[in-house]
Amino acid sequence: MVYILVGSLAFVIALFFDLAALKGIRYLKQIIGLAFVLLFGYALYGVCIATEKLALPAWAAWVGWPVAVISGGLLVYSILIEIPFKATYTRNGAGQGLVTTGTYALTRHPGVLWLGLFLLGLTAISRSKLLLVAGPVWLALDVLYVWIQDRYYFPLTFAGYEQYQRETPMLVPTRDSIVRCVRTLRKG
Repeated sequence: MVYILVGSLAFVIALFFDLAALKGIRYLKQIIGLAFVLLFGYALYGVCIATEKLALPAWAAWVGWPVAVISGGLLVYSILIEIPFKATYTRNGAGQGLVTTGTYALTRHPGVLWLGLFLLGLTAISRSKLLLVAGPVWLALDVLYVWIQDRYYFPLTFAGYEQYQRETPMLVPTRDSIVRCVRTLRKG
């Protein structure tokens, strides 16, 4: 249970990342980002190695591996490559600008989709009962986090964000957003 609370605390701390970016407080954004990664990584590791295991069939791990690897790769791609890492995470301020192509044409917050699939894959691999509880809690906190970003932070941070909100779904892809995503990925 401690690991679930630590992982939850990481999402609470993440809220201050965007606030530090908006306020331009030197180095605070980087410290908060590092705190999130360390706390969430620690919690994720802890729930994965928890001793109580689910009675899943052997094939579940074989399905879990590709789901975890692909979704983990997409998570890294969406949040660390598609949006410029240096400008977004290491410099003061809010980053260079709004990204509306690639996976950000699919949904405004594709990282939530990838995190959900990643946690599902890890649950199948680790068979952790604790991760089965932690995953939905952390995913709900991630949805709350991106809702706060979408409602309060990003409209103040990025020019044209209101238009982006009208054109691109927040979390659940539509047929049009899937087509737009594929089209922009082919161009890139």
